[in-house]
Amino acid sequence: MPSDADSDADADTDTERELTVDLSAYDELRDETVTLRVNENGLYIVDHEETGVSSQGQSEEIAIENLQEAVSTYRDGQSDDTGDDWL
Repeated sequence: MPSDADSDADADTDTERELTVDLSAYDELRDETVTLRVNENGLYIVDHEETGVSSQGQSEEIAIENLQEAVSTYRDGQSDDTGDDWL
């Protein structure tokens, strides 16, 4: 009989898939490494390997659009410009 730990491990597995969306249409993702996986609930999860940023969506396209925004926001936050000039 499987233990609760075995059941939890099975529930946490995601299935990797090949991207079907052309990333060249997304400025922040062009020529970058992006991986796609789908969880047990059918939610698409994309990971940007260079930054470690991840996002999700109900479809591959929505997940990629969300990742584009998240990577852009991450890179803005990592820039040298503090944005505090108004203080």
